[in-house]
Amino acid sequence: MFLSDSIVIIPTYNEKENIEKIIRKVFSLHEVFHVLIVDDGSPDGTANIVKHLQGEFAGKLYIEERAGKQGLGTAYIHGFRWALQRDYRFIFEMDADFSHNPVDLMRLKEACKHGADLAIGSRYIKGVNVINWPMKRVMMSYFASVYVRLITGINIQDTTAGFKCYRRIVLETIQLDRIKFVGYAFQIEMKFTTIKHGFNVVEIPIIFTDRTEGKSKMSTKIFREAFLGVLSIKLASLFRKYQKVNH
Repeated sequence: MFLSDSIVIIPTYNEKENIEKIIRKVFSLHEVFHVLIVDDGSPDGTANIVKHLQGEFAGKLYIEERAGKQGLGTAYIHGFRWALQRDYRFIFEMDADFSHNPVDLMRLKEACKHGADLAIGSRYIKGVNVINWPMKRVMMSYFASVYVRLITGINIQDTTAGFKCYRRIVLETIQLDRIKFVGYAFQIEMKFTTIKHGFNVVEIPIIFTDRTEGKSKMSTKIFREAFLGVLSIKLASLFRKYQKVNH
């Protein structure tokens, strides 16, 4: 057993090209992180690769298998609940496709050890740090964050970012069963709710590199959910009281 206070949750669906490499990269870091893969019934055998690696990384690598593709948000919430049943102090979200550099896990953790309750790996806190995206997608993502700030009032530059480190208390405080979105709107809703509870959120600049292997899960449906979801999140917040945390 390799003890760690940190768990990296990685949702997967058809990531056989990336999954072994991303797991090995996390475990090559000089700080010990545990990894939880939440696989949504990948037909390409992603889960089998992970289970094979569990023999090599016993006590550090875990997998939760779910039936069918149920969405990013529900995968993370499944992972959060799993982590909260154990003693992890720092709980991370990270993609499987190397768009997030595992080396930056340590920078996010440092931020949470020194005052942040939620540290976000931000593409836009220092200009636009995105590699290999077509300009149309860069502009869509950037202005989506402008739109979110305008509607919600939260002062976050990268509102749809999916590379994050939570202190345990954040996920214990948020009522996870009230988080209803499953695509990019999930990322917005989690940040918005964290801020409404009075937690300290910081953005750490990262370089985001689009996947070179495997297939992107982005779709117009996901963007549509995010666009309409922002309005829904803001409206619902007007009729809800948030428990404010004492720092």
